[in-house]
Amino acid sequence: MSANILSLYEKFARYPAGRWLFGRAVCFKAPYFATISPRFESLQRGRCVASIRHRRGVSNHLGTVHAIALCNLAELSAGVMTDASLPASMRWIPKGMTVEYLKKAVGTQRATATPDIEIVAADTGYDLPVTVQVQDEAGDTVFRARIAMWVSPRKS
Repeated sequence: MSANILSLYEKFARYPAGRWLFGRAVCFKAPYFATISPRFESLQRGRCVASIRHRRGVSNHLGTVHAIALCNLAELSAGVMTDASLPASMRWIPKGMTVEYLKKAVGTQRATATPDIEIVAADTGYDLPVTVQVQDEAGDTVFRARIAMWVSPRKS
């Protein structure tokens, strides 16, 4: 996205359909995420909450939310949180993800992404681990991801 993703979210969130429209803008920029139809619930520096509804398009043969849909939700929320939290002089890219499937995912799934360390400006690149917890409607954690982000200075 851009260094102004947080201000864009704040501007859109003031309006009744603003968070939905923000989600559409994110999916326009990164089209693959549209496959899960994400809804952004909150975004601030160091925290992003997004959710997906359990529907046929994200279901597996068992009738639960597909594992890769949960991975997409985790990567999306971690990426948007990272983008919203970085100093303007820095950029990021995901370089790996470790996941744990803890329970069958049924119903709406809500992901909360937070950094494991402080996000700072630096002269050299550094690893930024981001934890994403996905909970079902009962508040039970069904999925956990640790996403390794590579943060580095923008090229001049």
